[in-house]
Amino acid sequence: MNKQNKIVVGISIGDLNGIGSEVVLKTLQDPRILDFFTPVIFASIKIMTYFKKAYQIECNLNGIDKIENIDHHKINVFNVWNEPIDINFGKEDLNTGAYAIKSLKSAVSALKNNNINVLVTAPINKSIIQSKDFNYPGHTDFLNKELEGESLMLMISDSLRVGLLTDHVAVKDVSQSITKELVERKIKTIKDTLIQDFGIRKPKIAVLGINPHNGDHGVIGNEDDTVLRPTLDEIYKKGTLVYGPYAADSFFGSGNYEKFDAIIASYHDQGLIPFKTLSFGKGVNYTAGLNKIRTSPDHGTAFDIAGKNIANNDSFKEAVFSAIEIFKKKEEYKNLSKNRLETIVQKKEFHHKRQ
Repeated sequence: MNKQNKIVVGISIGDLNGIGSEVVLKTLQDPRILDFFTPVIFASIKIMTYFKKAYQIECNLNGIDKIENIDHHKINVFNVWNEPIDINFGKEDLNTGAYAIKSLKSAVSALKNNNINVLVTAPINKSIIQSKDFNYPGHTDFLNKELEGESLMLMISDSLRVGLLTDHVAVKDVSQSITKELVERKIKTIKDTLIQDFGIRKPKIAVLGINPHNGDHGVIGNEDDTVLRPTLDEIYKKGTLVYGPYAADSFFGSGNYEKFDAIIASYHDQGLIPFKTLSFGKGVNYTAGLNKIRTSPDHGTAFDIAGKNIANNDSFKEAVFSAIEIFKKKEEYKNLSKNRLETIVQKKEFHHKRQ
């Protein structure tokens, strides 16, 4: 935490031809926002001034060349580059894709060095960012390499949290990717996240089946009976409140999801289709399981509306405030754990002295 007791929120700008700059500036244009946190946009003051004029957004931007010069009373723009860039809203461009990665890498470096407290990422275009220097399906995989821990994509909203056993994996590879070890790791990650990052003491977790109707006793696949069900039973017996597998087709429509603190889907669309149906526009993608906090909005670059000044920034705003709340919960958990440890040590020392 900085000396002013304000959380510093780092923002990677995403694809410059998409709606990232628009939702970022719309979120930050209310001057009252600076009462809650200190923003640092990783881009360049030249490009952000251009975007400000393009969207006719009034806000004071403060360009800095050194991360140590953050002003806690202003919207900071850390100059990752200084050269001008041609912007063509809605166009896929390898050049702007490269600048999106420059922004991301600079922001992650600041996160690792504790110059910022949390990171919120604007959307990137996954196909045009690929290069010899960046060969990852997306943010999550890159962060998993750069930060400590094991990442888990967790979609969150006010009443719903959905995690994934497999995220950016082709459907044809899903069943063979789900092993006993993977299920155990992912459930542990999500349980720890719910306790440490959301303050839920005894989380209840539901797991969705791999095959339609959980395989119908082997008629439509046997992975639910041979891998998923016995693994969940074993985890439950060890004290984790995990239930399932549940047939995915009726789980959300029946409202069954409301009984649980988190749901783990077997693959990407199985979890994200119902999540975005129920929460679209206000959902947040949280990279759980790592030693640092990163969130993002639940939408992509939206090239079809880029530059038209009609993008809705609700999801990006939710991503910012979710990152702040998670940071506070994490700090609270750390302090409670530290106090418990100190109390245990003091009791042992007292007992030892009495002997």
